[in-house]
Amino acid sequence: MWKIKFTKQSRKDAKKILASGLQPKVEKLLKLMEKNPYTSPPSFEKLIGDLKNDYSRRINIIHRLIYQINDKEKIIKIIRMWTHYE
Repeated sequence: MWKIKFTKQSRKDAKKILASGLQPKVEKLLKLMEKNPYTSPPSFEKLIGDLKNDYSRRINIIHRLIYQINDKEKIIKIIRMWTHYE
């Protein structure tokens, strides 16, 4: 099992997720990732540019779960759980 840690920003995003009704979808993704962050489906993508160490999974058409994976320590660090368009 992998350990999941949340950044301060992702904790703020969690409140928006709860208010928007997307919590069940996010919980499902987190449980899947807790077992193996490289599991597909649902698909994930490695990001590029400033976010080259991050991965992304879709929550829905607008929102994404952005995270980092530390293979050595088996830790998944959740960076964002909301859109970056706002």
